[in-house]
Amino acid sequence: MNHPKRYTITAALPYTNGPIHIGHLAGVYVPADIYARYLRLVGKDVAFICGSDEHGVPITIKAKKEGVTPQDIVDKYHAIIKTSFEDFGISFDNYSRTSAKIHHDTAQEFFKTLYNKGEFIEETTEQLYDAEADQFLADRFVTGTCPKCGNEEAYGDQCEKCGSSLNATDLINPKSAITGNVPSLKQTKHWFLPLDKHEAFLKEWILEGHKKDWKPNVYGQVKSWIDDGLRPRAVTRDLDWGIPVPVEGADGKVLYVWFDAPIGYISSTKEWADRVGKDWEPYWKDKDTKLVHFIGKDNIVFHCIIFPAMLKAEGSYILPDNVPANEFLNLEGNKLSTSKNWAVWLPEYLEDFPNQQDVLRYALTANAPETKDNDFTWKDFQARNNNELVAIFGNFINRVVVLTDKYYDGVVPEASEFSTVDQETLAALKAYPDVIASSIERYRFREASQELLNLARLGNKYLADEEPWKLVKTDEVRTKTIMFVALQIASALATLSEPFLPFTADKLKSILGIDATENPANNSWKDITSKDVLLPTGHQIGKAELLFSKIEDDTIQQQLDKLVASKKANEVANKKVEPQKDTITFEDFSKLDMRVGTIIEAEKMPKANKLLVLKVDTGIDVRTIVSGIAESFTPEDVIGKRVTVLVNLAPRALRGVESQGMILMTEAEDGALVFVNPDTTTGAKVPNGLHIS
Repeated sequence: MNHPKRYTITAALPYTNGPIHIGHLAGVYVPADIYARYLRLVGKDVAFICGSDEHGVPITIKAKKEGVTPQDIVDKYHAIIKTSFEDFGISFDNYSRTSAKIHHDTAQEFFKTLYNKGEFIEETTEQLYDAEADQFLADRFVTGTCPKCGNEEAYGDQCEKCGSSLNATDLINPKSAITGNVPSLKQTKHWFLPLDKHEAFLKEWILEGHKKDWKPNVYGQVKSWIDDGLRPRAVTRDLDWGIPVPVEGADGKVLYVWFDAPIGYISSTKEWADRVGKDWEPYWKDKDTKLVHFIGKDNIVFHCIIFPAMLKAEGSYILPDNVPANEFLNLEGNKLSTSKNWAVWLPEYLEDFPNQQDVLRYALTANAPETKDNDFTWKDFQARNNNELVAIFGNFINRVVVLTDKYYDGVVPEASEFSTVDQETLAALKAYPDVIASSIERYRFREASQELLNLARLGNKYLADEEPWKLVKTDEVRTKTIMFVALQIASALATLSEPFLPFTADKLKSILGIDATENPANNSWKDITSKDVLLPTGHQIGKAELLFSKIEDDTIQQQLDKLVASKKANEVANKKVEPQKDTITFEDFSKLDMRVGTIIEAEKMPKANKLLVLKVDTGIDVRTIVSGIAESFTPEDVIGKRVTVLVNLAPRALRGVESQGMILMTEAEDGALVFVNPDTTTGAKVPNGLHIS
C-alpha cells in the first residue's frame, strides 16, 4: 500500500504468566516502537495497539501451583508488564487486557457473527477426562510418554524434548497433571474453524500476493503450512478460565485462547478510540488503512493464516499488509528459557541500569534477529555502548556543545561562506532522513540504526578534518562556519534518533534548547531535508551533559555472574534423584566389608580418559584398585587421601589390570565427585550399621 490514510500497528499480546525479557523486546516491541515513532514523526495517523493476553491453560496451571486464582496471576503480571513497557519507553497508544469487559464483549460478538453465518463446524469428539477432578483435561494438564522420542514428561500439546506437536490422546501412559490419575476418554462437543475452506483464498492472498514484499522467513513458514494442507481447528475448549462461549449448549466451554487473543487487538483499539473520541472502525475496516502485525516467529501461523481466515470469514475487516516477524534471540549461546530463568528480564534491567533504556534498545536493534536467530551477549552489549554510543554518538555531541559553550557562550554562531566540504557535508546530512526512512519502511531496523550512527560518524569526521580547536586561534570566521555546520548535524540527530533512542533524543533536545514543541528549531523528520537551517544563528543552547556513560567490566561481570547463578540454581532444582533400588536384607548388607584406606600411589590408566590406577593401604594389605575418577581428580590430587574401601568385592579386570575393591564416592550438588571420607585411622573397619553419606 503506497499512500495509506492511517496505520494500525499491533504488537503481539504478551502472556501474563511472567515479566518481559529481552527476547520479547528484540523480537517484537522495540521494532514495533521504532516503526510507530517514525510514522508519528512524519505526520501519519497511527494507532499503536497492544495488551495483555490473560487466558489459557498455562495461567491456570501457575495459579494452581501458587495456590491463588487465575485472576490473581494476571493482575500481578499485567501490572508488571504494563509498568515495564512504560518505563522502557514503548509508546503504545493503548495497552489493554483480555480480561477486560470490552474484550469479552468484542470476542463473543465476533464468535456469534461467525456462528450465525455458519462459518464453524460443530463436532463431538473424545477427549481425556479426569473423573476425580470432574473436568476435561486441557492439553497442558496431561503428561505422558512422547510416541516419537520416548520422553516420559511430554505435554499433551508438545514434547519439549524433541519438539513434536502432539494431541493429548497421542501420549503413551497419559496421566492427569491435576490428580496423577489415568484419565479416561469422554465425549464432548466443540466448534471448529474449517481452515481448509479458506485455503484457496490464503494461497492467492499470501503465496501470490505477498511473495515479494513479505520477509522470506515469514513467507517460507506460511507456504510450508499451506502446502501441507490446512485442517479444521477448534475454537472452543473445556475450561473454567476464559471467555464463555456465547451460544446455547456451551456450558463449561470457553473460547480457545488462540481465537480470543488476536481479537484483543480490535478490543484494545475500541478502548483507545473511546478514550480519545475517535471512531475505531476505520482503523480495522477502511481499505485505506495499513495494518501491520509485529510478532515473533512462533506466532507467524496465527497472524498469517488463522487470524486472517477469521477476519475474512467475518467479512468486514481488512487484512494485514505485512507481518514482519523476527526470529529468536538467544542469550550467551543458549536459548532463552523462562522456565530455566535463562533470560535478561526487563524489570531487572531497568533496576540494574537506571536511565539506560536506550542502551538496551540500541543493542537489541543493532543485533536484531531480523532474518535469523541472533545471540545477545553482555560483552557485545558493553561494546555497543562504549564503542558506538559513547565513542561515536556521544563524543560528537559532547565536542560540539563544549566548543560552542567555550567559544560563543552557547550561542549558535553566524556562518560565512560555505566551503566545498561544508556543502558536501550539509548535502549528505539532508539525505539521511530518506535513507533511514527507506530502511524503516522496509522493516530493516538494524540497517536503519546503523545509518543513524553513520550520521554521527559524519559529524565526527567533519570535526576531525576541520579541527576548529586549532583554527580558532588563526581564523575565527572560518571556525564559526565549522561550528554552525556541526550544530546542524547535532540538531538533525536530535530528531532522527527519536525512533531508536527516545530518551536520548529528549535529552539532546533539552541540551540544544529545542525541547519545546512550539520552538521553530524543534524540527520534524521532513524538516531535516527541506530546511536549509535547522538551528539558527543566535539560538542559545545549554551546557554539555553526557548522553551515554561508559559501562565498566565489573558491571558486565555482575550480569554474567547472575546468569551463572541462575544456571546452577536451575540445575540443582531440576536434578533428578536416582530411584531407590530393590530392598535387601540386613544379612545381605552385613556381608559388606568396608575399611578406611589411604591412597599411597596413583597414576593414569594408559589410553583411558576416565580411569586412575591406585595403590591403597587398607590396613589389611596394599592393593590395586582401578577407579573411574580421572575426569574429576589428577593423580596428584588423590595421593594421601583417606577413603572408604569395599574390600571384599570380587576382583575384576579392567583393561588388563585387576581391580581389588571399590572406593566409595558420592556427588555434590553441582555434580562433582566427592570421596566418602570417615574421620578415623587407616585400616579401621566401618561398622555395618554405620550410616555413610
